[in-house]
Amino acid sequence: MQQVQRSEHAHLSDRLSFLRSWIERPAIVGAVAPSGPALAKTIASYVDVAREGPVVELGPGTGPVTKALLARGIPAERLILVEYETRFCHLLAERYPGVKIVQGDAYDLVNTLRDHVRGQVATVVSCLPILMRPDRDRFTLLCQCFELMGQDGLLVQFTYRLAGSPLPLHANGSAQRFVCKGSAPVLRNLPPARVWRYRCAGHAGAAGR
Repeated sequence: MQQVQRSEHAHLSDRLSFLRSWIERPAIVGAVAPSGPALAKTIASYVDVAREGPVVELGPGTGPVTKALLARGIPAERLILVEYETRFCHLLAERYPGVKIVQGDAYDLVNTLRDHVRGQVATVVSCLPILMRPDRDRFTLLCQCFELMGQDGLLVQFTYRLAGSPLPLHANGSAQRFVCKGSAPVLRNLPPARVWRYRCAGHAGAAGR
């Protein structure tokens, strides 16, 4: 019973922390509540545990997706969390010992991770409120993720917009560089969301998960 009460208290505390951060910085936080367990589990399910290299999570907030990634079998020492908000960085450090937390700008990802990553990143998981940024910023983020991952990388991005990719697949007038595939709506999350997977065009796994 005490365990249930602690869990409920932590959940309420996370929601209040998210709401406070959203009120203070709505363009950065982008949501009034953290991702629910069903959405977090769906996001984590697309990460290949066997693929070598660090797994980078962008905008972890209070850490529901981090928790799902650890439950998926990603070792704590392979996880790198990029978080802008100081409040969330402190919370994540307390909640997930052994996970590397980098406070910085995910939209300047290569520079933010320059001193924290050796070799190629295995997968990038993005919980950023991506639709609040212009197309140019979103496409730059997409390119920077694959600069860190290489041609075989996978970017996982969720969005509350149920129709259409939240990330542009090419710059204006250029050839399409990326392909994507969206999940079915995760209706057990409030609000419902979809999870999108991005790969380089022409990659052998581009048409798969």
